[in-house]
Amino acid sequence: MPESSPVFKRILVANRGEIASRLIRACHAAGAEAVAVYSEADADAPYVGQADAAVAIGPGAPAESYLNFDAVLGAARSSGAEAVHPGYGFLSENPDFAEACESGGLTWVGPPPSAMRAMADKVDARRLVHAAGVPVVPGTEGPVTPEQAHEAAAELNFPLMVKAAKGGGGIGMTVVRDHDQLGAAVETAAARAGAAFGDPSVYLERYVERPRHIEVQVMGEADGSVFHLFERECSVQRRHQKVIEETPSLALDQATRDALCQAAVRAAEAVGYRSAGTVEFIFGGGEFYFLEMNTRLQVEHPITEETTGTDLALAQLRIAAGEPSGIDAVRRHGHAIEFRIYAEDPVRFLPSPGLIETWVEPGGDGIRVDSGVAAGYRVTHLYDPLLAKLIVSAGDRDTAIDRAIRALEEFQVAGVKNNIPTHLEVLASTEFRSGDYDTGLLEVLGERRKMAVR
Repeated sequence: MPESSPVFKRILVANRGEIASRLIRACHAAGAEAVAVYSEADADAPYVGQADAAVAIGPGAPAESYLNFDAVLGAARSSGAEAVHPGYGFLSENPDFAEACESGGLTWVGPPPSAMRAMADKVDARRLVHAAGVPVVPGTEGPVTPEQAHEAAAELNFPLMVKAAKGGGGIGMTVVRDHDQLGAAVETAAARAGAAFGDPSVYLERYVERPRHIEVQVMGEADGSVFHLFERECSVQRRHQKVIEETPSLALDQATRDALCQAAVRAAEAVGYRSAGTVEFIFGGGEFYFLEMNTRLQVEHPITEETTGTDLALAQLRIAAGEPSGIDAVRRHGHAIEFRIYAEDPVRFLPSPGLIETWVEPGGDGIRVDSGVAAGYRVTHLYDPLLAKLIVSAGDRDTAIDRAIRALEEFQVAGVKNNIPTHLEVLASTEFRSGDYDTGLLEVLGERRKMAVR
């Protein structure tokens, strides 16, 4: 039985893997049928069979399938879908695709295209949120050339971070500690940004030493009001990509937490935000600064769901239908940690495609697995190597960590290399156990591992 009155009859899930499975469950909870799309490489993927209908949209290459406007919109039309939920990645933050859905008579399950555009350019977003009273890291007011970067550095002072004006995922980000490195860093970052995002623009920000990466989950109602669902600590990263997330963050006292969450709400209000979104901050020296806003559902949203007793994907569907989210009087209980399970070498962090021979998920109290694979599934090099997310929750952090260790040890994966050993290494570290860690934790543990084998 649906958990609410139907908001739509049929919804197209414009994604793949574990997030497609997650959204299919949300569609069913909303009383709607779910339509999956799949490439040739995903024909046998578990999510395809979980949907009420499935439409093939092209070859395995993302540009010819999941990123193909015509193919995805054609699937929506041919299946009789009324709405499109993009999940995260692929077309989820593409305002042109959102507008194409709306102009084609489909409901876009996400924020207004205008809000997506406002937050897409990081330089413009900095200006916008700063005007709304949100702290930003000192930096340049716009993109810089190598020559302009030297002039700006004289005022900003080193160390500095060179960042792509558009895009994300850490692509184009470089830390620079002196003038000798700056010109080459700007040129290299611009080349990487141009190749990845089609725009070589880069800008400078002062680099915060030993930073923590903390984000706030926000939700914009259909009536224009915005509220938050507290913060998530996302500082366990490799190459600027999140690996482990937890909530609450041990870095914040209550006054700072309140200020951080209210700043996130102001940032969302400044662009007339609707639906689920995340405002990301850098935190160091007792101060927080705006990084960017992700105008979509985040990979790590389950830990917020587990500690607040909410269904963020279902709330998105309700809001898209013009209804209240159904989330009232948000309260947070206990502690939750998410572990991203990747098909990758746990030491070199390189993807490990291949056939999954064994896949046995852990279970028990406080254990949730959002999975996109099963035994017999072949992992391809075409897509992100994320296989599943292990979400562990408990009444307190120590219990959650102990529970996570047991769950990770019970998780059986064979046929492809995976990063479960990395997660266990983090949980065993004194830094993570104490909560006194930052975005450089994995590098520290890597150096410690090298020293141990010398």
